[in-house]
Amino acid sequence: MTGDEHQQGAHLAVHGLEKTFQGGGAALTVLSGLELEMNRGDQLAITGPSGSGKSTLLYIVGTLDEPTAGSVKVAGTDPFTRDESGLADFRSAEVGFIFQDHHLLPQCTVLENVMIPLIAAGGVDATGEERARSLLDRVGLSERSGHLPARISGGERQRVAVCRALINGPSLLLADEPTGNLDQETAEGVGTLLLELSEERQAVLICVTHSLELASRFPRRCELTAGRLVDVGAAE
Repeated sequence: MTGDEHQQGAHLAVHGLEKTFQGGGAALTVLSGLELEMNRGDQLAITGPSGSGKSTLLYIVGTLDEPTAGSVKVAGTDPFTRDESGLADFRSAEVGFIFQDHHLLPQCTVLENVMIPLIAAGGVDATGEERARSLLDRVGLSERSGHLPARISGGERQRVAVCRALINGPSLLLADEPTGNLDQETAEGVGTLLLELSEERQAVLICVTHSLELASRFPRRCELTAGRLVDVGAAE
């Protein structure tokens, strides 16, 4: 941790987080007084049963959903004080999402898919394209850059999704079941990439997963139970 981080506190600070969903019947509370602090380069796997609120937590940290109560701060700033345009700018600059389904655009090449966040942020220049090509090279997909998603394997598509999530240099990398659709060998490779690339770029990595094998590889592992995170061990 740098001196500045000591002064400012954790890069990601979640305090007293609550999320309640109102439906036709009784209210359902999935997060209740949740606490979480992480510094740049920290890596956390979150496990827990379906419906426990794992994805909800991820979406709130990534500002895709709002908390019912509590606070989320990134580098000392609460992103939820921004308007919709400001939140979109925050997500573009600070958050990289990786989902179970790669969500690649079928009509775009591998390279174009990686550069989509750059287009959304204002356009692609030579520097941005070089950054995209560098990421594809890092994950072993340079020779696939001109291919459409239908012409590459499931594991390769997920590696493209990882590159896309990293293209803007986010400080938060949020992965929701990133290996859920992959076979064991391919899942192991994608998990290795997530851990290596987040460490190289000193991004906060939070990975929600049902895979205990993947979770066991993280330096820190928590289980979401009764609306709160409970530390359950770390990789040896």
